[in-house]
Amino acid sequence: MSGSRLFGPIGIIDIGSNSVRFVAYAGTERVPVNLFNEKIMAALGRGVARNGALEQQAMGRTLEALARYRLIAREIGLKSLTTVATAAVRDASNGGSFLDEVTALGLEPQLLPGIEEARLSALGVISAIPEAHGIVADLGGGSLELVPVSKGKAGKGVSLPLGVLRLGDRPSASELAEQVRAGMKGMRVPRGSSLYLVGGSFRALALLDLRQQEHPLPIIHGHRIEPRRVTRIRAVVRSSEPDELKRLAGVSSARVGSLPAGAAMLDALQRALNPKAIVASAFGLREGILYAGLDTEVRKEDPLLAAALEVGERLGRFGDHGAALDQWMAPLFTSDGAAQVRLRLAACLLADIAWNAHPDYRAERAVDLAVHGNWVGIDSEGRAILGRTLCTAFGGDGGFDPRLEALLSPEQRQSAVAWGKAIRLAQRLSGGTEALLHKTAIDLEDEAVVLHIRAKYRALCAEAVERRLKSLAETLGRKSRVEIA
Repeated sequence: MSGSRLFGPIGIIDIGSNSVRFVAYAGTERVPVNLFNEKIMAALGRGVARNGALEQQAMGRTLEALARYRLIAREIGLKSLTTVATAAVRDASNGGSFLDEVTALGLEPQLLPGIEEARLSALGVISAIPEAHGIVADLGGGSLELVPVSKGKAGKGVSLPLGVLRLGDRPSASELAEQVRAGMKGMRVPRGSSLYLVGGSFRALALLDLRQQEHPLPIIHGHRIEPRRVTRIRAVVRSSEPDELKRLAGVSSARVGSLPAGAAMLDALQRALNPKAIVASAFGLREGILYAGLDTEVRKEDPLLAAALEVGERLGRFGDHGAALDQWMAPLFTSDGAAQVRLRLAACLLADIAWNAHPDYRAERAVDLAVHGNWVGIDSEGRAILGRTLCTAFGGDGGFDPRLEALLSPEQRQSAVAWGKAIRLAQRLSGGTEALLHKTAIDLEDEAVVLHIRAKYRALCAEAVERRLKSLAETLGRKSRVEIA
């Protein structure tokens, strides 16, 4: 993993048909973090939908924002700044002259062809969801990109002139479904496909779905919209006044106007594709640009583990040794499947993230970072497992949010608590250092959890260590024993 392979800062300006956004990134190559993120809803594509040209007012607002972004980029000290323009500029009769004005600001805009926009959006989804298998649908203001993805690769996609600013207020889902089918004719759709949603309108609908269900963790990335709820989402959008919809979906007034078209398109895609699952992605075009620039080995890294490693290194006391901690406790959990092993390692990488908080609030701090961290490659259930594990690891057994706990099965909760107690024991035993941890070992023998300590280091076995060993053993339904050898 590349937790120490820092890069940046670099920036991307995305001149879209509905919004214009500037993001500055730093952190690790595999999963960059946002240093700065700002957008305006310029609606450049509205004029294109009306008469084929960018409107002066929209261009003026965009150029003002771009001038501001360039100043901020310079002050941040970006190593590179990529500026891309998509459907609205691509299709506008005056798109070329507008790009000349952008260039005059000192930027170097790239006009992305529709197929390239589609490919980069798909790569963004693959970056965040490496196991993605199905169709990526990126809905913007001026276009809809559809791309097949499977086994970490993007197939040949299409860009259709079906953005929300082109569809009107009450488009027909059945007619849109026919247009989608026609546009996808000849595309190889992976068998058993899921649908991956990219774009502001789709993200707003995913958040609306979460809020309608009073989900305890309304984080959009990885949220699965049950196909049966698509009709319900569209009904809420169609029956709500703009102010009410703004409140329900938690979006700006500028975004509210695009939700009826977005909901109709979501309905249309479900009709046209009949997906196995519908999954929202926080990553899209901009992250696809970053991912496209990575070498093959970095692309193969697990995004959750790469991010957890970076955070663990940055916030830990004595440098990261999460992988060593996971290996130390692994003999206790030989029945864990691949998904559990992955989450357990992520928890170990984050095992020291709250040491500098007030002792009474370390568990609360650790849970907050685990549950609300800017992770990808994980869903709400996975976040709850990380949170439960670290809550126990930092001694907060009684303080975990029962609404989050309800996301877990009894077996998942049992595993998370046991992992947390193993981490808690290891940290007390070794003082949070890797070297002393290597002087010990732990395993299961004769219905007991046995802690082995080298004779030279027998002083590591204190009362506090024995108490934590006993607590761990009880959770696993076993007795505890210390062996000095």
